[in-house]
Amino acid sequence: MSYHPNIYLDKPDALSSLLSRLELQAEIYVNGDFCGAWAMDTSGSRRIPFHLIGKGKAWLHVNGKEEQILSQGDLVIFPHDKQHILSNSNSKPPLELINAEAFGGDGPITQMICGFFDFQHKSALPLLDSLPDVIILGLAEQSANPMIRTLIELIVAELGKSEPGQYAVINQLAYLLFIQVIRQQISAGDLKTGLLTALFDFKISRALAAIHNKPSENWTLESLASEAAMGRSSFSQRFNELVGTPAMQYLTAWRMQEAKNLLLSTDKPIVEIAEYCGYESEAAFRKAYKKIVGEPPGSTRRK
Repeated sequence: MSYHPNIYLDKPDALSSLLSRLELQAEIYVNGDFCGAWAMDTSGSRRIPFHLIGKGKAWLHVNGKEEQILSQGDLVIFPHDKQHILSNSNSKPPLELINAEAFGGDGPITQMICGFFDFQHKSALPLLDSLPDVIILGLAEQSANPMIRTLIELIVAELGKSEPGQYAVINQLAYLLFIQVIRQQISAGDLKTGLLTALFDFKISRALAAIHNKPSENWTLESLASEAAMGRSSFSQRFNELVGTPAMQYLTAWRMQEAKNLLLSTDKPIVEIAEYCGYESEAAFRKAYKKIVGEPPGSTRRK
């Protein structure tokens, strides 16, 4: 039996096509040594904060959870922008110390690398719904995924060079790191339902990839089930269980999100956008768009 790999990579998987459209970006804005009494809180930006301990130790304070010590190499991520504090002490720091510059003083040095992951299109939120409020990847979790460890080491090494192009390199490495963290969360087996889980399901992900890559196709429940190599009823039940919405409802929502992105970022005529999103009639598209998005296409474009 011969095997013919897809060497052209012209059929993106469901997660790849989703991430490319949502425009995931990464930004590192702090790479510093902290010593003495210090505390940091980077929540509240409606992005996804993360902290990497490059050297030394730090204490993590999150309401409702016990204080936890983070050591060299540990990575902590807050998928839902959970309020948090990192500090030099296991005691919760006073408010006036939080985010006050503390790069000098007595005591051990803690090197921290801090940044944000961010999706330019907020339709990414369902992708994150099934993730926990706090993800901590210590050395044990990283050893199970050598790629995560490698990316962390590359980030730390690149920050120590101060060479031209460093900003772009660091952000791309952080982008790759986020994808590996998503994979790690799935492989850990803690996530049972949600869009993220569905994107890793061998059969349902095929239907999602079909929707993401070809929104103009005249998809039906039967044709999507065929993409997933499943029967109509079993596909419908499985899709609903994992994603949380019926397949045809997800299809409509995806089309309207694609339409919204095109209205905001291009000058394409509305009739052309309607056709791209699988509507033969501009009137039918306008009606569906207003129902799903809550405003006419023209209102979105004027923004």
